[in-house]
Amino acid sequence: MAAVVATPELRRPVVVALQTLAVAACYYAAGRLGLLRQLVVEGAVFTPIWPPTGVAVASLLIFGIRCWPGIALGALLVVLSLTSFEPSAIGIVAGNTVAPVCAYLMLRKAGFRMKLDRLRDGVALVFLGALASMLISATVGVGLLVLTGKLAADGFWTVWLGWWVGDAMGVLIVAPVLLMLYMARRPLNLSRWKEATAMTLVACVLVPLATHSPISLLFLVYPLLIWAALRFPHTGSVLCALFASVMATIAATDGAGPFARLSEVEVMMKLQAFNGSMALTALLLSAVITEQRNTRRSVELACQELVEVLEHLGNPSATPPPAADDGRRRQHGAK
Repeated sequence: MAAVVATPELRRPVVVALQTLAVAACYYAAGRLGLLRQLVVEGAVFTPIWPPTGVAVASLLIFGIRCWPGIALGALLVVLSLTSFEPSAIGIVAGNTVAPVCAYLMLRKAGFRMKLDRLRDGVALVFLGALASMLISATVGVGLLVLTGKLAADGFWTVWLGWWVGDAMGVLIVAPVLLMLYMARRPLNLSRWKEATAMTLVACVLVPLATHSPISLLFLVYPLLIWAALRFPHTGSVLCALFASVMATIAATDGAGPFARLSEVEVMMKLQAFNGSMALTALLLSAVITEQRNTRRSVELACQELVEVLEHLGNPSATPPPAADDGRRRQHGAK
């Protein structure tokens, strides 16, 4: 009996340790992936989209606060892969750990639901999970660069803006995709596979054209986002936003398409404005549409139950509807 009781107690630390290592590995892999495309502003290198922040926030929402050591370990591995160990590295790791933890705590306080099926969930992820909490990592990271003499003081705000938006974009672009994959349930609904295939083909043609054409055609992505949000809320919109952000980042770092012949600061501003507005459109529009659909289903269900109750009142000899039957049982139990 003692062995049976002790088994769960021994299993829990093993599960937590495996989760910590998995989060650290995913964080490190996302960091290496994000470093493939970089921008240089004021002599400082940063990534327009920093995927590890999305991995960190999604991991905290899925596993809880206990996975924060995995985030810290992953951040440390990323820093060590870029430079030798320095005291300032501890501060950067701390900032990159505290920011997602603050995002998780604020989202939990706001009653955030991982399904993102309400407008308040989309707004909370944008303003609390991304814009507000990532102020910490950007301020700590750029502040340490200035204090250690690696960045001139007059370049603080330009680099800070790029760092902050890059971290926020990781939350807005990557976290919704990971949450969508976690919340997906089998069997998948394939009733509209023809439309999904057509949308995929259109995206594969339209997005590269919009992001690499010498004519500024970035606005062509928005009708595609609206189509995806209307027909495939969340799934279509977040995947479309992810694909468009990646393609725009590739074009910006290569200096191609609408980003050609621009200065470093202009490239950063144009890319971050496009990615940010697109992520906001995808998240908030899909959340509004999903919330309206859920409200309509609730109203239709309530109307159906009301019709069944009225039919029963008009014909008492008929079998009472389940809702009325359950209510009657609860009344008798209360008596």
